[in-house]
Amino acid sequence: MINTVKHIETPIGSMHKAKAFVELMKMRLSLLVAFSSAFGYTLAVGGQVDWAQLVALFVGGWLVSGASCTVNQVLEKDYDALMTRTQNRPLPTNRLTITEALWFAGIVAIAGVSLLAFSTNLLTVSLALASMVLYSFVYTPLKRVGPVAVFVGAIPGALPPLLGWTAATGFISHEALIIFGIQFIWQFPHFWAIAWVADEDYKKAGFKLLPVKGEKDLQTAFQIMTYTLFLIPLGLLPAYFGITGINSAVVVTICGVLFLASTIKLMKDQSRKSALRIMFGSFLYLPIVQISFLLDMLK
Repeated sequence: MINTVKHIETPIGSMHKAKAFVELMKMRLSLLVAFSSAFGYTLAVGGQVDWAQLVALFVGGWLVSGASCTVNQVLEKDYDALMTRTQNRPLPTNRLTITEALWFAGIVAIAGVSLLAFSTNLLTVSLALASMVLYSFVYTPLKRVGPVAVFVGAIPGALPPLLGWTAATGFISHEALIIFGIQFIWQFPHFWAIAWVADEDYKKAGFKLLPVKGEKDLQTAFQIMTYTLFLIPLGLLPAYFGITGINSAVVVTICGVLFLASTIKLMKDQSRKSALRIMFGSFLYLPIVQISFLLDMLK
């Protein structure tokens, strides 16, 4: 009877541990990174896709992002335990140890970088490594220093489409910088809307992400509106330079105006509800814009 019980419990424990490792990778974020990389690659090759290379890029980008997210949680274990939104993560709940998480991060990082090195080029691998270092070891500790963390974090956050472009071409062109720029600027209203909604939770951990004086006020709302405004002309640059066409330009303009309208509402009432609209709007904006670019380029 005792042996039977042990036999039944072991695989259940293994399943729970496997699930905890998957949680460390922050699947939604890592898959968004992988998708953005694939977007940059497909845009660069103009639809003439090498599917083996694209799959390798997607998986490699996903693994590198997952490793970065894991290191981020190792460094923030004690702070995650203080916040409602993160207190059930694998490390604060002791479902995994720091040692296990670090081993996992190392294995996943090596696998991701090796896959990129095998399937792409030195520039792409270098950018991927730079992204890991910036996110894990610069952005993460800066979150408790001040809003400069958002600027630093926006760099690795905007690198995925650039990685895709360099994987396809081997160099950084003005087209690559345009798609990097769109994703870079997008992250400011995205990050600040999240920081506004989660402000009380963030303060428990000492995170300082809101701009200006770090308050949920008109000045912060104005900053969010300003960066969102920049997205409208930036979104038209791919059409201007012939990367895409007029159809995506129309879609991007409509998305940009709707996004901007939500930030103006925040300036008027400075409410959590309006910040939530911006946050969810930012989740929709980027994939809609990227998909519209791809469809316009492929038509």
